[in-house]
Amino acid sequence: MTDTEMIIDPQRAAALVSQIKTVRERIAAVAKGRDVRLVAVSKLKPANDILALVQQASPPQLHFGENYAQELSQKAELLPRNIQWHFIGGLQSGHCKSLAKIPNLFCVSSIDSEKKAQLLDKYRGEFLSNPSSSSFSPDSPPVPVPGKINVHVQVNTSGEPTKSGCAPGPSTVALCRAVRALPNLHLLGLMTIGAIARSMATATTPADPADPDAPVNEDFACLRQQRDLVAAELGLDPETLELSMGMSEDFEGAIVAGSSEVRVGSTLFGARGPKSEAKIKV
Repeated sequence: MTDTEMIIDPQRAAALVSQIKTVRERIAAVAKGRDVRLVAVSKLKPANDILALVQQASPPQLHFGENYAQELSQKAELLPRNIQWHFIGGLQSGHCKSLAKIPNLFCVSSIDSEKKAQLLDKYRGEFLSNPSSSSFSPDSPPVPVPGKINVHVQVNTSGEPTKSGCAPGPSTVALCRAVRALPNLHLLGLMTIGAIARSMATATTPADPADPDAPVNEDFACLRQQRDLVAAELGLDPETLELSMGMSEDFEGAIVAGSSEVRVGSTLFGARGPKSEAKIKV
């Protein structure tokens, strides 16, 4: 089934378009003119939902995030080639080869070790030297000429043992330095998934940098500090490194704290069912 054959339910499409309009308005209200990328987190949601937002949202929604490498690959094969895919799940070494062969993969947001960065770079290099190795079928519509993969280095700002990511400080700087040395990757910035308790505590009253008494999300403040540290150590302008932080529960507070990108899923698509019941298309 191609995207032209995929059935879109009109009521579902109308609901999705309304929800993304509301989220975009909420982003604009706190961004104060800054350009903040909205990544629609479509994991475990059917490709039909994604196509509805590509075709019917105004402007079209083109940035989508997936947590599972196989699901991302399957959806990328089905859906329009102008979609900009983000892999936002925990990256395993075994994912690197399949992800690197997706021509319109915009970003891998969960680089947390030099080994994974090197593998992703290696396989992207192999793909760029032989684009016919793409998982897309020969009769797939063309995509823009693929190039380097953008990456975010993930930082474990909360220190939770269940969270992936580099420890703040020298480990984060060292990994960013290593990524910048790899020819087929581009260091786009830093990413964090902070502690949910902190997100909930500051979600309704996001910190205002001009108000010293406003509640501060420590994870957001930490990621900003790490961005500034990396920039200083690598001789970069901090503004050239983006911050990816903020999800459905706290994206407004993240934007106020300086986020360049927010990842919003359930607020757009609704609650997710169990993975065992998810369908790639309906």
